[in-house]
Amino acid sequence: MEAYICETCGTQYAQRAGEQPPANCPICDDERQYVGWKGQRWTTLEALGRDRHNRVQSEEPNLTGIGTEPAFAIGQRALLVQTPAGNLLWDCITLLDSATIEAVRALGGLRAIAISHPHYYSTMVTWSQAFDAPIYLHAADRQWVMRPDPAIVFWEGEDQRLWSDLTLIQCGGHFEGSAVLHWAQGAEGRGALLTGDSIAVAADREWVTFMRSYPNYIPLPRSALDGIVAALEPYEFDRIHGGWWELTVERGAKRAIKRSAERYARWIGDAER
Repeated sequence: MEAYICETCGTQYAQRAGEQPPANCPICDDERQYVGWKGQRWTTLEALGRDRHNRVQSEEPNLTGIGTEPAFAIGQRALLVQTPAGNLLWDCITLLDSATIEAVRALGGLRAIAISHPHYYSTMVTWSQAFDAPIYLHAADRQWVMRPDPAIVFWEGEDQRLWSDLTLIQCGGHFEGSAVLHWAQGAEGRGALLTGDSIAVAADREWVTFMRSYPNYIPLPRSALDGIVAALEPYEFDRIHGGWWELTVERGAKRAIKRSAERYARWIGDAER
């Protein structure tokens, strides 16, 4: 029997269809998220796949986006990073069907999965089982795992080197364990940062922003902004791939983060205007 999935955030739970569904979704009850306007609702992968499919599209050489259409839950897309030492799925989406499994295998499969923060945990265990891949999550966000599994690797500290040119960086802010992925060979060798919600690309794609909650408009304090900028200082990168299609800072990404943090600080009153 399939596991229940929260329709608002897309997280898969340990409870199985046919049993009583969870009474609530702690991820949606948290102030960073929200319970759907029609109340707590549940679905399954089988039901989700009846009227949705995944779009698989190249974002740049050795980087492929995977996103669900029509959009489901938060609507993010995942990113598959290809390296000679194996592929990494960065962030995750809820829908996994046979067509997606075939497409990912054609690209070389998965060596591992790494996720920026709990809003994108989605059906990570199902993905892990399909590709026999471990899941890297920061230990500070352990409490938000709603479907525990032996494949989950809780990393600790400020960074986690994976392989080749891939490094996970804990930058905090959105969640205590919020992380980004540094891909040194991305952006034609200039370096790329894959950010999820930890650093959100703005609509003009020249600036970024930082929030405790995006749907509820809760800002971060100056201390969190400074922590994000400091965590990224040792790394070189020229491009940012955000959490949704086409939200990419193509060039000057490291400068964009610094000036965006300065602008943010001015408007929350922690710097001179």
